[in-house]
Amino acid sequence: MGYNAIYVLWLRDMKRFLRAKSRIIGMLMMPIFFLLGLGLGLGSLIHLAGGTSYLDFIVPGIIGMSLLFVSIFTGSAVLWDRQFGFLKEILITPNSRTSIVIGRIVGGGTTALLQSILVVAISLLIGFQIQFSALTILAVVFMALIAATFISLGLTLGSMISDFQGFQLVTSFFTMPLFFLSDSIFPASALPPYVRFITYLNPLTYGVDGLRNALIGIGTFSIWTDLLAMIISTVIMVSIATYAFSKTEAG
Repeated sequence: MGYNAIYVLWLRDMKRFLRAKSRIIGMLMMPIFFLLGLGLGLGSLIHLAGGTSYLDFIVPGIIGMSLLFVSIFTGSAVLWDRQFGFLKEILITPNSRTSIVIGRIVGGGTTALLQSILVVAISLLIGFQIQFSALTILAVVFMALIAATFISLGLTLGSMISDFQGFQLVTSFFTMPLFFLSDSIFPASALPPYVRFITYLNPLTYGVDGLRNALIGIGTFSIWTDLLAMIISTVIMVSIATYAFSKTEAG
């Protein structure tokens, strides 16, 4: 394992993140829009069983959405690096492609986590209430697993697609169904049986449900079921991303 390569790629992503303040603001706009429009606006009309406010219910879903969008578009870095020659430079080093993939995931995951923490902070300002318990710390674990899963998906797509327009079209095809066919906006139990079956195949469903269990103490599944499902999906997607990246060309 090329730990130095992992560190360098992580440091590169962190520097790009800290220098691109406009990108940080831009990526926060959609979560804020959903929080205000759905959490406060629509939330005043929706009453959930058990007395849970719709704002408290939807905040973990918005965190999951933020992680999904930021993570999957991390794959576009492969296209940029291929175009500007950086990919060729790192592929000719002695480091394994597995370490390069892990470095990408760690770097992209760190920036996704930082943006998610900002979403949590904004949510607290508008009325979101965390139910603190011994399991609350697992929220960070679920954020990391969601980020790793969908960064791996983005890297897989970035390794297979060579042009930016095609990448944007394909990622849009994935992101919207993954978001809306999950437990993010409405409880899966309220969906028709055939749609519910699809949501149960979606890794984001378990990530968001795990965040709800950790942050507000409610969920469709137990927090351990959510954790196991996310670990399995992360291992599968990282393996796929590593294989796809091993087949990619520098130019």
